[in-house]
Amino acid sequence: MTLIKEKEHSTNGIRAVALFEGTKGLLVLLVGFGLLELIHKDLHSAAEQIVRHLHMNPARHSPRIFIDAVDHLTDGQLWAMAFSALLYSFTRFVEAVGLWLQRQWATWFGLLTGGMYIPVELFEIMRGMTWPKVTVLIVNAGIVGYLARILCKSRLQHKHPLFP
Repeated sequence: MTLIKEKEHSTNGIRAVALFEGTKGLLVLLVGFGLLELIHKDLHSAAEQIVRHLHMNPARHSPRIFIDAVDHLTDGQLWAMAFSALLYSFTRFVEAVGLWLQRQWATWFGLLTGGMYIPVELFEIMRGMTWPKVTVLIVNAGIVGYLARILCKSRLQHKHPLFP
């Protein structure tokens, strides 16, 4: 592959990762706004409605755990979760913009923030393997591996005489 084609391929790949990270940020931001909508509302009814919308039986074990957990949420906890969603979204947006502009700090940031989830994802798979868990691990490991490859290529192309 020629150098120009390789650079173009790298740019497209980094931008695809940027779009993916930006999309994650947008989804979590929407969830945060959804949490704010639940403040001062009947959370029990909202949880039952969500369970029914997902075609689950509210009397079964897993949906019951969800409904019972929601019953104990306070408005303060909803505010805290919404604020956490805002911070997470902001972080993903900053990373996405940095990657889109092909900034090396964003590549490092994506590598580190994506890599820190891999042990947790592996632990979750060991607790019980499901397709969603495996899919999340594969996508995340693929992105982390791709960003590591980009950083290695960048280091090889721009060797500094003082830092071999």
